Amino acid sequence: MVLLESDAPELGSPAPDFSLPGTDGQTYSLEDFSHADVLVVMFICNHCPYVKAVLDRLVHMANEFDPSDAAFVAISSNDVERYPDDSPEKMAELAEEKEFPFPYLYDESQEVARAYQAVCTPDFFVYDSERKLAYAGRLDDNWKEADKVTRQELKQAVVALLDGRRPSREQHPSMGCSIKWKP
Repeated sequence: MVLLESDAPELGSPAPDFSLPGTDGQTYSLEDFSHADVLVVMFICNHCPYVKAVLDRLVHMANEFDPSDAAFVAISSNDVERYPDDSPEKMAELAEEKEFPFPYLYDESQEVARAYQAVCTPDFFVYDSERKLAYAGRLDDNWKEADKVTRQELKQAVVALLDGRRPSREQHPSMGCSIKWKP
């Protein structure tokens, strides 16, 4: 497991559109989240130890917000030929087991991950009501030990936007395993 840090797009960049199948059998696009004032796009997968370490925190955080205020969507872009634990079937099992309160989408072509400039799992992008990038960074200040977290940076960014403020420009990159690109 190699730790990789993300290199986020410029703040203010527009959210790239997508059309991806979800584990619930529906297809989702950016428009499906237009009802929400804030959109959190999370690139995750099933097998990554960094994702596993924060997954319960992600589910808990998403449940703290009214979906009409802050919508969350998770996307897996890994090569499932080499990483079968990240297959759509296994994604559906994980979404059910963890009771995801958000859609979990499969980016088979990996074009969406490239459009968002996602490089690792987990990788987080928060968009304002105009779908301009307001935050790109880590979940919090301690991915490994939840009880030692002192700053919930992703949550603070969402709350700031919902309160009509901009998130801090001091943003720390996401950290995790590289997205498993197809050869």
